[in-house]
Amino acid sequence: MYVDASVIVAILLEEAGFEQFGQPLTGQGRRFTSPLAIYEATVALVRVRGVAVDVARATVLDFLARGAIGVEPQEAAHANGALAAFDRFGKGRHPAALNMGDCFAYAAAQLAGASILFKGDDFSQTDLPSALPSS
Repeated sequence: MYVDASVIVAILLEEAGFEQFGQPLTGQGRRFTSPLAIYEATVALVRVRGVAVDVARATVLDFLARGAIGVEPQEAAHANGALAAFDRFGKGRHPAALNMGDCFAYAAAQLAGASILFKGDDFSQTDLPSALPSS
């Protein structure tokens, strides 16, 4: 299961509905994210909390370690996958309106054959399986 930056931010900032991510994050199976998601989550914490980058990064990395969420490198195949995601689901091209970070998250999940855990409705408009339990 790929853990999107939107989930990391939602949990760390205790945004509305963050509790829904508890069950998928404590379940069995592989959990992973990417360096770009770490960047996105760190920048969000800096903006919202007004803390230093080092403090925000440490908070994100601690969250990943406590949740046994691995960080997988991104390679050329991820760039190609992100471009394919943009072509199919990108902002200005499709109602999902995936931005750059979303396109790389899509590629990471798709290349791994994994579901994606996300907040919002962007990925629900793609062909990736959601890691959220059905209501």
